[in-house]
Amino acid sequence: SYPSPLNYVHFPKSVCTSPNEVICHGIPDQRVLLDGDIINLDVTLYHGGYHGDLNETYYVGDKALADPDAVRVVETSRECLEKAIELVKPGMLFRDPGNVIEKHAKSRDCSVIKTYCGHGINTLFHAAPNVPHYAKNKAVGAAKPGMCFTIEPMISLGSYKDKTWPDDWTSVTVDGSRTAQFEHTLLVTEDGVEVLTARQSDSPGGPAPMPGENGQHEQNGV
Repeated sequence: SYPSPLNYVHFPKSVCTSPNEVICHGIPDQRVLLDGDIINLDVTLYHGGYHGDLNETYYVGDKALADPDAVRVVETSRECLEKAIELVKPGMLFRDPGNVIEKHAKSRDCSVIKTYCGHGINTLFHAAPNVPHYAKNKAVGAAKPGMCFTIEPMISLGSYKDKTWPDDWTSVTVDGSRTAQFEHTLLVTEDGVEVLTARQSDSPGGPAPMPGENGQHEQNGV
């Protein structure tokens, strides 16, 4: 396998690492992760002629798991993706997932980043269709069996507006609010969807309860 991001439009690394207020496309550097951080790891591999793309946001240490806002934004993003995947089947309109995602995000007092969207993926890293994550979008087209695309909602505790650093890649919230993202590569089947990048029983991370609820926080940290 080959890391799809490496040298993709001059991206200099093999994986995207996006902590805290970094929405996506963070470039790995020498910053040390601290107890209380949240970090998204976005991994794409080119294998056997095809790309597979997924990402997940992780809690760094017990302090993050004890932070209600950190848990709120991470678990809201996780749930937004899950709810969107439930829609995927032949005939689903590509404008529909955004309605479900934004409704759930707003119910948790979060906002949806509008600049970036899910995308077709196959022998190309990025292809049609576009799958926006916000409500009342104008995406065209409908899902058909055999189509392969990602859904990857980026959820913010504050503003939905973003800005890009001078490196031309790192995208951050304009107000410095924390964000979380989850992504899967999805294959439309004859009667539903197959999650090609589904978690395994031994995958790291996983859902965390809100602080104060019963649960073993320490199992979910990184």
